[in-house]
Amino acid sequence: MSATQESSANTAAGAGKFGDWLFFNLTRLFAALTLILLAGIIVSLVVGSWESIQKFGLSFIWRQDWNPPMEEFGALIPIYGTLVTSLIALVIAVPVSFGIALFLTELSPVWLRRPLGTAIELLAAVPSIVYGMWGLMVFAPIFAEYVQPLLAGTLGRVPLLGALFAGPGLGIGLLAAGIILAIMIIPFIASVMRDVFDVTPAMLKESAYGIGSTTWEVVWNVVLPYTKVGVIGGIMLGLGRALGETMAVTFIIGNTNFLSTISLYAPGNSITSVLANEFGEATPGIYTGALIELGLILFLITLAVLVSSKLLLLRLAKHEGTKT
Repeated sequence: MSATQESSANTAAGAGKFGDWLFFNLTRLFAALTLILLAGIIVSLVVGSWESIQKFGLSFIWRQDWNPPMEEFGALIPIYGTLVTSLIALVIAVPVSFGIALFLTELSPVWLRRPLGTAIELLAAVPSIVYGMWGLMVFAPIFAEYVQPLLAGTLGRVPLLGALFAGPGLGIGLLAAGIILAIMIIPFIASVMRDVFDVTPAMLKESAYGIGSTTWEVVWNVVLPYTKVGVIGGIMLGLGRALGETMAVTFIIGNTNFLSTISLYAPGNSITSVLANEFGEATPGIYTGALIELGLILFLITLAVLVSSKLLLLRLAKHEGTKT
């Protein structure tokens, strides 16, 4: 090898090492930036809500009062509304999304898969305010006139369960908000489930079909165990959207800071709807601090959901392969 060739090789090797070093440090910088932003959000929320934290302490979580003129605040009603509407949305959206994904990957004709999948993805692109306007002007009157009386006459007669469907059907309230949230998160969960179902190796499914398994048995015993991480991730994505949704919930939840009954027909409030309705007119001081503390609580709820999902996945991975 000549001196020129050796010099060129050394230059190329040096450039490659520099490129590797640059790429490594840039990616490390981006990862660190994410953690810095996360820490900055937490610090900002704590600092902004410190006056409220000092005055109310942990009692802020279970206090029902929300009286700005008297500077008495509590987060129980918004927390209750946020959790209840998100739970309703999950109960409805998860099985529907599973059915959509199952149909698209296993049962749908080939010519229908692409247009139907595109239509589902388009639903995810609809702005939340459009869902809220539709829910208030179209869904709520129909829900009050036809669905709520039907639920009250059937499920409302079941002991214990009936208390959830008691009271006048106004068309707005916790149940209506939960249904609108379910409609909003179905496209997200269904799209993720469809994509992870598609990555299941065809050989695994064909082997199951070859020994006489039905479509349901293939999905339950082969596809779901193989894609459980992605499925749970899709559900958590939908739950995160439900917890953080603002405008659609604000339109239809009722925006009432009273908790006089456990009925799902009753109007209520959520953390996001309180922030949307009141943050713009909040006076500096304890009022603004209480609203920022609500944002901090919502952040912690979302963090708890994420941590719980990770622990669930770790537990599933730990027991994987131990069943006989």
